[in-house]
Amino acid sequence: GFMQVEILSQLHHPNLVLLIGFCPEIGCLVYEYLENGSLEDQLLNNKKHQPLHWFLRFRIIFQVSCGLAFLHGRKPEPIVHRDLKPANILLDKNYVGKIGDAGFAKVISDLIPDWQTEYTDTIVAGTMYYMDPEYQQTGTVRPKSDLFGLGVIILQMLTGKHPNGLIVSVENAIKSRSLPYILDRTQTDWPVAEAEMLAKLGLRCTALKCRDRPDLESEVLPELEEILHRVSSIVNMRNLNSRAPSHFICPIAQGLMDDPYVAADGHTYEHHAIKDWLRKHRVSPITRCKLPNLSIIPNHSLHAAIQQWKKSQTAQTQTWK
Repeated sequence: GFMQVEILSQLHHPNLVLLIGFCPEIGCLVYEYLENGSLEDQLLNNKKHQPLHWFLRFRIIFQVSCGLAFLHGRKPEPIVHRDLKPANILLDKNYVGKIGDAGFAKVISDLIPDWQTEYTDTIVAGTMYYMDPEYQQTGTVRPKSDLFGLGVIILQMLTGKHPNGLIVSVENAIKSRSLPYILDRTQTDWPVAEAEMLAKLGLRCTALKCRDRPDLESEVLPELEEILHRVSSIVNMRNLNSRAPSHFICPIAQGLMDDPYVAADGHTYEHHAIKDWLRKHRVSPITRCKLPNLSIIPNHSLHAAIQQWKKSQTAQTQTWK
């Protein structure tokens, strides 16, 4: 109704789609246009776009959760979206995730405690697969209903799969330690530890009962922020490595050197890498010739050069977040 539109048009948050206008004659809402379409387009019927990079997926989940926390935290009454699904998450030109279509959203004037059931809605709003099972059975609307949909979306972002049967297959993959095999194949270099942290969080959000799901503000957001922090540093390290002059890269460890040491073959290696090598071998990792001796000495000038270069790089690249 009109009341609903009044409320929705006053919601401003970087992770909510802006409601621009309302056309009462045909009952239509006008939202801002977002260049990169919906997550549904990106994940499931993706013909036009390059597949979403895994880093963007982590970031979008965090952004959507921030938008959701904003709705749930609204004073005096929280707003429950009730139809959170990939089709309702839109991406702007910078791939910032925004929650759209709060058309089904319900303003809750009297919050029902998690443990109590109250049969309220006669018509249950929402979409199959993303709908809170507890809400489906009881019609009770509460903020934690939205967490179920968020959990399913998290699992889809990781696997690129249709939601049907997805919760069970992710649970099984984690039990059998085979999660890496069901991560979305379009991405070759998933950070596996962080993907598992995220998958476990997604599964907690899809618990059957509201009271078993984590709290968005105090549990989900801090955990997502920690995961995002970890994947951001992975991305930054990989970017640095790909731009680094080749003599800054350890021939054994293949990463940017932090602590370069020269071996008796005249080549420089990362300290721990050459130490491990010399425990097992008597030959140079590069020339494969026998080393005259097993001594290694710090390469101070190269160390200084790498530090300088790293400083200049981080000054240039602004952080991702």
